[in-house]
Amino acid sequence: MEEELKNFIKVWFYAIISVSYCYYLSSRIKPGALRLLSVLPVIALFLFIPLFFSSVHFSGASAFFFTWLANFKLILFSFDKGPLYPLPQNLSRFIFFTCFPIKPQQNPKSQNQIPKWVFAIKVLVFGVLLHTYDYKQHLSFTTLLVIYSLHIYLELEILLMLVKVWVFIFLGCDLEPQSNEPYLATSLQDFWGRRWNLMVPAILRPAVYNPVQRMAEWKMSSDHARFLAVLATFLVSGAVHEQIFYYINREMPTGEITWFFVLHGICTAAEVLVKKRTFVGGWKVSPMVSRLLTVGFVVLTSGWLFFPPLIRGGMFVRLPNEALLFIDSVKHKFFTFGS
Repeated sequence: MEEELKNFIKVWFYAIISVSYCYYLSSRIKPGALRLLSVLPVIALFLFIPLFFSSVHFSGASAFFFTWLANFKLILFSFDKGPLYPLPQNLSRFIFFTCFPIKPQQNPKSQNQIPKWVFAIKVLVFGVLLHTYDYKQHLSFTTLLVIYSLHIYLELEILLMLVKVWVFIFLGCDLEPQSNEPYLATSLQDFWGRRWNLMVPAILRPAVYNPVQRMAEWKMSSDHARFLAVLATFLVSGAVHEQIFYYINREMPTGEITWFFVLHGICTAAEVLVKKRTFVGGWKVSPMVSRLLTVGFVVLTSGWLFFPPLIRGGMFVRLPNEALLFIDSVKHKFFTFGS
C-alpha cells in the first residue's frame, strides 16, 4: 500500500504537468491534426499510467480515468469537441474536467436529486456485500452473478460520488450525476444511454456514434446508418474495456469482453429499430416487467461473457481484500489518532 501511494503521487504529478501543457500550449494551436499531434505525447503517457500500479483499485481507476476517458476527451479537444470545449475558464477546471469522469451541470432543474439516505443505504449494502465473500463457496453461481454485479455497481457508485464531492469542494460548481439508478432501466437503450456510467456515452456519442452515423448515411438508409453507429460505438467500448481489464489482470485479452459489448450493441440497435415499427407502436410492457427483463439480460450476459475473465484473473478475490484492507487501515489510523 505504501508503494502504491508513492506511485499515486508520481502519477498525479505527471498528469497535472501533462494536462497543464495541453491547456497552455495545445489550446493555442488551431484545432485539427496539428493540435492532435501536439497532445499525442500526453495520450501516450496516459496509456502507460495504469502500469505504475499493481492493485486492482489503483490500476482500474487510473485506466478508467486517464487511459479511457481523459484520452478520448483530449482527442475530441483537438477538434474543439467534447466536454473540454468550450475551454474551461481556468487551469484547475481544465485539469479536473480532463482527469475525472465529471462535467458541469448544464440544467440543474432537469436533474433528479437522489436523497442522501439512498447513498447511505448503498454504502451499508456494500459493506455487507464485502463480508458475503467469506461464504461464496456455499453460494450458487446465479447468486454470485448478482453479488458480482452489485459489487461493480456499488463500488463504482461510491468511488464516483467521492470524486464528485471532492471536486465540488475544490471547484464549487454543481456536477452532472455519474449514473441514474441503472437498476431502474426499462430497456437496453435506457440502461446504456441514460442510466449507466453517463460520462461514457457523453464521450462516445461525439467520438464514435455521430461520425459513423454521418459517414454511413451517405451510402445507406438512416435506419441502417443508426444500426451501424450503435454497433461501432459498442465495439469501441468493448475494445477499451479489454484494455482496462488487461491493466487489471495483466493477461492477454480473450475477446470475451468485446463480444459482450458487441452482443449488447446488436440488441440495443435492434431494440431501437423495433421501437420505430408501427406494429409495436401501441403495445406497452409494464415498467416492472421491462426492468426485470433488462436487468436480468445484463446480469445473465455478464455471467456468460463479462465476468469470466475477471474471475479467472482473481479480481473478485483481490477486490474485497483490498477494500477490507483499506477499511482496516482507516480504522487503525482513526483509533490511533483518537488515542
